[in-house]
Amino acid sequence: MVNKNQPDTNDTCKNKFKQEAECENTKTKCQENSAEYETEPLEKKYEELNERFMRLAAEYENYRKRSTKEKEQIYLDAVAGVVSQFLSVIDSLEAALTLKIPDSEFKKGIELVYGNCLTALKNLGVKTIEEAGEKFDPNIHNAVLHINDDSNKENEVVEILQKGYSIAQKIIRHAMVKVSN
Repeated sequence: MVNKNQPDTNDTCKNKFKQEAECENTKTKCQENSAEYETEPLEKKYEELNERFMRLAAEYENYRKRSTKEKEQIYLDAVAGVVSQFLSVIDSLEAALTLKIPDSEFKKGIELVYGNCLTALKNLGVKTIEEAGEKFDPNIHNAVLHINDDSNKENEVVEILQKGYSIAQKIIRHAMVKVSN
């Protein structure tokens, strides 16, 4: 006996199969349509994100280079500041070496201390400006005396009165010189 209120199982299965087939066709069509429509915005979004990333990477590289230069400059300024405070001590040692000291051991001690000071300056990258005979350069020399001498070229450094010092391209102290006119 068949109940009329209850649907036939064959019909139910057929309907279900039909619905699933339609659903699969619809999904495939939807996926095809969405793939066509979504690739353009995705590509555009990718390009925008890629451009932002490249700019950010370039900004970071510029920041890194700038901060490295700033650190180097801070180091040079610090060394120049400390060295400038010790230059009077080095000048005093140089003056002591020019004196006639009867005690040879005392003179050797002064020479040793002076040599250690010069070694420390060299290790820090500090160079002396003390070459007579070169052309006067107001960037590294401070002319305190002028002489009229035909045996020297014009604007030639004749004598170094006080050594100058520099580190990298930074002048710590200008060399005081005598210049020919």
